[in-house]
Amino acid sequence: MTRMTHNRVLLATDTGSPFSLDDPRAYQAWRERKLEQRPALDELLVPLENPFKLNADEKSRVLDLCRRCNAAIYKVSDSSLSADKALVHKLGLQFGLSRLDDNLRADEDDITSLRVTEQEGNQYIPYTNKPLSWHTDGYYNESGKQIHGWALYCVRQAAGGGESQLMDHEMLYLMMRDEDPAMISALMQPDAMTIPANREDGEEIRPDHSGPVFSVAPSGHLHMRYSARKRNIIWKDDAATRKARDFITALFRDDSAPMYTYRLEPGEGVVSNNILHRRNAFTDGDTPDKKRLVWRARFHDRIVSNTIATE
Repeated sequence: MTRMTHNRVLLATDTGSPFSLDDPRAYQAWRERKLEQRPALDELLVPLENPFKLNADEKSRVLDLCRRCNAAIYKVSDSSLSADKALVHKLGLQFGLSRLDDNLRADEDDITSLRVTEQEGNQYIPYTNKPLSWHTDGYYNESGKQIHGWALYCVRQAAGGGESQLMDHEMLYLMMRDEDPAMISALMQPDAMTIPANREDGEEIRPDHSGPVFSVAPSGHLHMRYSARKRNIIWKDDAATRKARDFITALFRDDSAPMYTYRLEPGEGVVSNNILHRRNAFTDGDTPDKKRLVWRARFHDRIVSNTIATE
């Protein structure tokens, strides 16, 4: 049985939201501020003295970046604090990220250790050194378990490769709406994208999930679920959806697209409102300190901020 995955999907009668297709004035005001406030890559890095107890300035800087582009890169100044795996959870708690996602392959504490691992059954790309294509986290989750925020922390980096790319999903929305609002309408349909059931050894461990690509959370913020995967994904078969899908694919191949490219070094991490991201392939070294390890915490919460980029 297919389950529908959605937040509140905007209707044609909804007004007052920048994400309503029937309110061009609200959209234009949001668009102008979004473009004005978008930070450069060198603005994204925020040094943190103690990620377990942020000071007011550190917290303010991270929140400001998340308001402007839905993500911030942080660097822990004291390497002695980096040995505690709870770092990503405790950091998230300070931004209202409290409900951890107990996703498949997560550790017992619901925090995931992303590293090359020998896997039994289905093979999952995040636990290999293969390139990881564009996606938002938890795009296969059911409605009540959508991922709205996540935190990463790089414990060890590979000997080579492993660069990440980040794209604010609101910027993608903006570019698509400017090109053709019909693409936005198509991707807001409740059956725009379906992820088939996940089965291992003949047992269903997750049912089919259908839902929109773009939706609006009860807070009024834009949410996105997306994967560039070629297999085990079903897109709605209509002209507008095909056009939208092709637009996204072409944009990701455009070097001038509004994305950030960054290679996390040990002691660095990212906090995000589940923006689009990908990772290059990497090569681990022969010694333990050159074998990539990243801790990841996924949350059913969004980073707490007083405003969206319209204000």
